[in-house]
Amino acid sequence: MSVQPRHLQGLQTQPSLSKRSAQLESPRETFYYFAYGSCMCPVDLKRSLGEPTHPYTIGPATLKGYRLQFSGYSTLRNCGVLDVVKDPTASVEGVLYQLPWRLSDRLDEREKGYHREAIEILSGHTVYQNVRTYTVAHKLSQELPPNDWYFQVVLRGAVTCGLPESYCWHLFNYMHQLQTRPIQNTPLKTAAISTQLLG
Repeated sequence: MSVQPRHLQGLQTQPSLSKRSAQLESPRETFYYFAYGSCMCPVDLKRSLGEPTHPYTIGPATLKGYRLQFSGYSTLRNCGVLDVVKDPTASVEGVLYQLPWRLSDRLDEREKGYHREAIEILSGHTVYQNVRTYTVAHKLSQELPPNDWYFQVVLRGAVTCGLPESYCWHLFNYMHQLQTRPIQNTPLKTAAISTQLLG
């Protein structure tokens, strides 16, 4: 049964974001980046990159052959954080950015604890190849729930950047169920936790 998403109250979608991006920089000076977690929120991404990121947003996008999983741990946020893992039966919705290369090192710094991956993304009717995303380097042995702050940032990014309503509900219910499940007795991988520096 779905739970009333108080996290979504007062948020508005912005479908016009899908048309804003690429005119601001030469294509040779930019790279594509697919965000599926907290970086879907341009306001939170601005915190790390040091400048507004709304202008670089292409719009909602789909990564096929992967699924979401809370297999990372953030020492900064003291909670589980999202990852994508290969699954031929699944797909992940997210936000596609076209970022200036000058922001590449800052993005890598934010994503410490993750590996870069080059993937193929569908956005609108266009297929984008060699798109950058990040996957957790040292995955936990079981999923860790997000805290309320991370929960809200992920949902805010999904809603304001115009991801499908059904997917926003999926995100909400997935995270809510993790937060409210009984505490598991299975120990986590201590080594994995100690090496995570996820932002």
